[in-house]
This record gives sequence, C-alpha cells and structure tokens, in this order.
Amino acid sequence: MQQFCKILKFELKNYFKNKIFVGVTVFLVVLIAVVMFFPRIIATDTGDTQDDSANLSVMLVKTDDVTQADMVQKTFAAFFTEYDVQTTTMDVDEIKDKILSSEAECAFVMTSPTAYTYYVNNLSMYDTNTQVANEVLQQIYQVSAMINAGMTAEQATDVMNIQISSEVQNLGKNQIENFFYTYIMIFALYMVILLYGQMVATNVATEKSSRAMEVLITSAKPTSMMFGKVIASCLAGLIQLVAVFGSALVFYNINKSYWDDNEIIDSLFNIPPELLGYMLLFFVLGFLIYAFMFGAVGSTASKLEDINTSVMPITLMFVIGFVVVMTSMGSGNVDNTLVKVCSYIPFTSPMAMFTRIAMSTVPCYEIVISVAVLIGSAVGIGVLSAKIYRVGVLLYGTPPKITAVIKAVWKA
Repeated sequence: MQQFCKILKFELKNYFKNKIFVGVTVFLVVLIAVVMFFPRIIATDTGDTQDDSANLSVMLVKTDDVTQADMVQKTFAAFFTEYDVQTTTMDVDEIKDKILSSEAECAFVMTSPTAYTYYVNNLSMYDTNTQVANEVLQQIYQVSAMINAGMTAEQATDVMNIQISSEVQNLGKNQIENFFYTYIMIFALYMVILLYGQMVATNVATEKSSRAMEVLITSAKPTSMMFGKVIASCLAGLIQLVAVFGSALVFYNINKSYWDDNEIIDSLFNIPPELLGYMLLFFVLGFLIYAFMFGAVGSTASKLEDINTSVMPITLMFVIGFVVVMTSMGSGNVDNTLVKVCSYIPFTSPMAMFTRIAMSTVPCYEIVISVAVLIGSAVGIGVLSAKIYRVGVLLYGTPPKITAVIKAVWKA
C-alpha cells in the first residue's frame, strides 16, 4: 500500500507539473467562461434596442387586391416577427432596386391570392420565408373563402385559430431532454479515454526506453506500479473534468437569466442527481478498464514510435462501441438487441448501459449485473495488466508477439 501511495503521488505531481495539461485545462475554463458570458455581453451592448422595430430588416409586400392589403400586412407581420413588414404600391423594378440597395431585405409580390414571386438579393441556404409565406397565404385564402360563404371576419378567424389542448403523461424517460447530456457524457468519455489512455501507454514506454523501468520494477511491485499509474491518470482526468464542467456550472448560474430561452443549455445544467451518479460510476469503471489495457500494451512497446501501432486494436474496439451507441441514439432506439448485448460487455457497457439508463427504462437487476461485470473486469484486467507490465518492461528489441507475452505471463 505504501508503494502504491508513493507511485500515485509521484504520477499526480507529474500531471500537475505538465504545462500542456495545465494549459489545456485553463484554456477550456476560459473558453467556457466566454461562451457562458456571451449572452450577457451581447445584451449589454445592444441594450433595449432589440425591441425597436427601426432595427428590423424591411420586408416589402405588394398585392393588387386593395381589399385584402390590410389583412395581408397584419398576417405577414404576425408570422414574420423578425421583419418590419411594409405593404407597397411600387412596381417590380423599384422593389428590385430597394433590395439591391439594401433598403429592404426581401419582398413578396402577389400575382394572385394563391401565387407570388419572392425577391431576395442573396438567397441563404437557411431561408425559410417562402415556406412561412405559403402557410400565411393559405390561411388568408381560407379566411376569405369563409367570409364569402357568409361568416363574419371574427368567426372565420376563430375557426382558423382554434387551439388544440393536449397532455402528455410520460411513464418512462424523456429522450429529448436526456439526449444532450447523454451525448456530452459519451463524447467526454470518448475523448478522456483516448487521451489519457494514450498518455498512460506513452509514459510507460518512455520509462522503459530510458531504462528507468528496470530499477523501478525491482523496488516496487508491478501491481502497485500499474494501479498507481492508472488511478493517478484517472484522478487527473476527473479533476480536469470537474474543473471544466464545474466552472461551466458556476458561469451558467451567474448568467442563468440570459439563457432562459435556450432549452438545450438549460437541460445540460439540470441533470438529475441519480443520473449524474451513474455517469460518474460508469465513467470511472470504463476509464480504469481501458487505462489498464493501454498501460499493459505500452509496456510491450520497445520504442515510442511503436505506441500508435500497439494501441490500435484497443482504440478500434472502443471506437466500434462508440459508433454503435451514437448510431442507436440518433435512431431513437437505444434498446435494440445490439445495444443490450453491448450493455454487458465490459469494453462497451460504460457507454451502452449509461445510454440505456439515461434514455430508456432499464430494470434494476440489469444495471446491477452490468456494474458487477464492470467491477470484476476492472480488477481482473488490472491484475492481468500488471503481470503483462512486469514481463513487458523487460522485453526489448522487436515488439513481442501476443503468444510470447501470454507464455511469459503464464510462467510468471
């Protein structure tokens, strides 16, 4: 235990002395601060002018039907709230000149009650004005038809604006609400495992190439060394994530009133406590499993140049699990057979089971089985990795074959 604590302390010091580690953490915190304070800065700069219609882009509407001009203007203004809608009697050439000179952003020229020409200088790929106009003109036409059939304008408007009341009773999980922080957790797990796993493998290979490992292996147990390195990297990763997401939570609460209209941001910072607990549990267990494997593989590499090739099978295995989970999330069916199977495989269950817990209803016994398999696998892979570590650090020259490593571990 004493050896483990010394190694753990030494490795943690190395992480916190690493300028890249500290620099990346500070950069991410500053970046999040800028993002969280951005709405406040914009609101301060613009003041109350955002409600001033003088600052809205002008939309011109031309219709030859004088009797409907007022209705068209009011209806267009109700639907196009981001524009200053103005009716006009100008001819088409004058309207074009207004748009080209930026005095107006766009224009609708009605050629009949159900037909129009839309004029705009540069048509954006996100321009949905014509779709909205189609709905507006359809509503105007229907109201006019009702009035001509004998209804009053008020009766026709009431019929067109009838409100449908509904109530949703969700007996399980709301996938829309949970999608965003599930995605964030899966993506964070993906990045941290690949980043810190690679760092564990690189550190082990560096010590081996410098021959320092030969001295360390004789003065400390391989298990203490392996668990010390891996848990130190896990703690460093958790501290970095807590610093980044903790600062994001603080900055969000400071600027909460400026993010009230953003449902995505609001859902990200209102994660249910039990789901946050599951997130940390699967994050730590999943990280330990992969970090142990990265450390074991790193000990078998003779040169730093061999690290990327050596860890490729582990990386591919993790990427496959990531793709399966993300594809299932995108389809909305996170309880398909493939994801259920992945929920019990220790290399994919940290992502698969957490996704199922967050976005569907999972029986308690399935969660218990998955966590038990993960804990047992983490311990077993840790012990096996320590044995591979002990054998691998003493093998130099060409990278050893898998069969040679297995034989050496078996004899050890």
